[in-house]
Amino acid sequence: MKLFNILIILVITYTSCAQQAESEVKAETSTDVNYTAELIVPDLNIAWGMDFLPDNSILITEKTGELIHFKNGKKITINGIPDVYVRGQGGFMDIKLHPDYKNNGWIYFSYASSEGEGEGGNTAIMRAKLNGTSLTNVEQLYKATPNTKKGQHFGSRIEFDNDGYLYFSIGERGQRDVNPQDITRDGGKIYRLNDDGSVPNDNPFIDTANAKTAIFSFGHRNPQGMIKHPETGAIWTHEHGPKGGDEINIIGKAKNYGWPVISYGLNYSGTSFTDITEKEGMEQPVFYWVPSIAPSGMTFVYSGNYPDWEGNLLVGALKFQYLERLVLKNNQVIKREKLFENIGRVRNVKSAPDGYIYLSVEGKGIYKIVPKI
Repeated sequence: MKLFNILIILVITYTSCAQQAESEVKAETSTDVNYTAELIVPDLNIAWGMDFLPDNSILITEKTGELIHFKNGKKITINGIPDVYVRGQGGFMDIKLHPDYKNNGWIYFSYASSEGEGEGGNTAIMRAKLNGTSLTNVEQLYKATPNTKKGQHFGSRIEFDNDGYLYFSIGERGQRDVNPQDITRDGGKIYRLNDDGSVPNDNPFIDTANAKTAIFSFGHRNPQGMIKHPETGAIWTHEHGPKGGDEINIIGKAKNYGWPVISYGLNYSGTSFTDITEKEGMEQPVFYWVPSIAPSGMTFVYSGNYPDWEGNLLVGALKFQYLERLVLKNNQVIKREKLFENIGRVRNVKSAPDGYIYLSVEGKGIYKIVPKI
């Protein structure tokens, strides 16, 4: 065998082993946690999204279609919510304040909507302003098509980057072999808009015939975590795989993240749908979980309130009902730890302006992580 071929084989072998080793970073049970989870907003069903107003009160979305303002220990129902299509994984989802909220008052939401042609629904993005106990100035900024009665994979998280662009995720709506790799179709994508809903003129597919020009990256399955890195400004996401193969990705312009051509997961039946985990032109994840933890919500820890966790990434684990702490080094996961085991299905985890971390737990409510006394 020629020397060149031998070197190629060695490189491929080394790369595969490195990726496998990364996936085998086992989650350890925490034995010494200096913090406790204190329930501050009780009696919530599925509090999908939350964000914090300048007075430290909390706006909370309930998946069933309610917007709650938690202030001074009371839950206030906000009026003016658009009709929400509640089916399967779809409903009223994420919420995010504009980075300049104090001056412009805009609040952004993701939700499942039945507007448009066809039965069923698909993911939509809107913005509005809060006036007392009502939303005003409601504007729909994006509505994915087509509508479908499928209950799977609506996404959807929202984030702003350092330049004020609005990013959001839409899952592939249970149409694995149709949507994610086709940039003329919605679903299985990360999108980028200006804050008014217009498409930036430097979006990657702005000049591509028939493309959905709001698309920023593609080849995704069902991203339910999105956060801006507080130091680098990069947009990080995580997404649900099938049976195994949940991923963490750093989002890049026009990048293809491979679903379903490459994956570290299997069909839920245990059978294989692809026999490759890498392919030229498709991105490898920063990290992937085998088995799946069903990740939802994510945040970086950089407040100084949690010195043991500084620089770490926190991810909610719906399946195993704990908060996962991932220790990173050069954008690689070198340690995993299970926090607050059996707390329940952690739907969201958020760093608030007060420097504390808040968890949304299904069927319970919102917890604040505080130092042990």
